[in-house]
Amino acid sequence: MRTSNLVRPALLLVALALAGCGAPTVPDFTYFRLPRAQPLEAAPAPVFHEPLVVDAFGADGLYADQALIYAVDPGAQQLRQYHYQLWTDPPTRILQRRLIAQLRESKIAGQVTDELPASDPAIRISGIILRFDRVPSGAGGWSAVVALKLRADGRDGRPIVDDYYRAEEVAAGNDIKSTVDAYGAALDRIYAQFHADLRQRGGPRHG
Repeated sequence: MRTSNLVRPALLLVALALAGCGAPTVPDFTYFRLPRAQPLEAAPAPVFHEPLVVDAFGADGLYADQALIYAVDPGAQQLRQYHYQLWTDPPTRILQRRLIAQLRESKIAGQVTDELPASDPAIRISGIILRFDRVPSGAGGWSAVVALKLRADGRDGRPIVDDYYRAEEVAAGNDIKSTVDAYGAALDRIYAQFHADLRQRGGPRHG
């Protein structure tokens, strides 16, 4: 009787151990940062004499999450989220901080920040993420497709720039890291065009 009582718990422990050995391993999460940005063309003198305030970008649905997005088809009509490949922060914040850093380094204004009291006169920049996709090509490779709506309002509330920007960059390889590098290159192109538009359309009446 005593032997039976001892054997049963031992068998239970063995069964639990075997069950644990057969359980699938959960993959590790991988977090991605964008590559270092290419510098914008530096202005010889500030275009705007008042501060530039860059708000957090807006995004709907999938683009508001940290998960990387990929298209099932080359036309990007079907989208999915990766379960274990994530951005370090939501893209709404990543793109805001990247634009702040690039505008600040370009010296387009004496101050570029993410927050000022609403009552302070400033040039206020907003953005909406329309696409931020990893898209397969027919040849078997991948591209990064980025589409943004960017707007800059003058101190009088009237738009200085209010345009749509799109860029597509072919990834150097089929791994996700290569696509992340392509995202960086696509954003560099978009921000360079937005910066050029700000310089062209800005001036003393706005700054």
